[in-house]
Amino acid sequence: MNVNKKVLFLTDIENGLEPILQEVTNTPAENMLTIQSYGAVISRPYGEIMRSVIIAIYQEDVEEVFVVGTKDKRTSPGNVRTQLETMKDKIQTLDYLFQNCKPEFFGGTVDEWLDGNENSIVAIEKSVEIIRHHPLVPSDVKVRGLIVNPKDGTSSIVDAPAAKTGQASPDHCLS
Repeated sequence: MNVNKKVLFLTDIENGLEPILQEVTNTPAENMLTIQSYGAVISRPYGEIMRSVIIAIYQEDVEEVFVVGTKDKRTSPGNVRTQLETMKDKIQTLDYLFQNCKPEFFGGTVDEWLDGNENSIVAIEKSVEIIRHHPLVPSDVKVRGLIVNPKDGTSSIVDAPAAKTGQASPDHCLS
């Protein structure tokens, strides 16, 4: 293992994860790169978060990527729910469009898209698969999922099932 290897972490907007991630992955702070987003999920293989991951891999010579979820993540803040209620008519219109047109983002309804309340392990597995099988990500870059508990510092690796080689995933196809 290269002690000077750069490691990229895609994390949720959660304070205090860096010391836990350093300890769990045995990565010195100077070799850590972090991309934060709400949910730490890559929903589009050619979206802005994936673009940032790809650029970081090449620009910083990243050897390993971790998609990090947090255990016991709190649900959406109450004021987001209240604000969504005030936009009920707009949301219904958008939901109709998503069901009858080709939406440009992940999720079947506006609530699902904004909420991101998918099972965190499933979301991490999907994100790992998108990164691992993206045509612009070098095959020698290791990509893994990780669930951490910020309260007690425990962690567990999320093993994403490996897809068959030579087959393109439908999520990677452009329509």
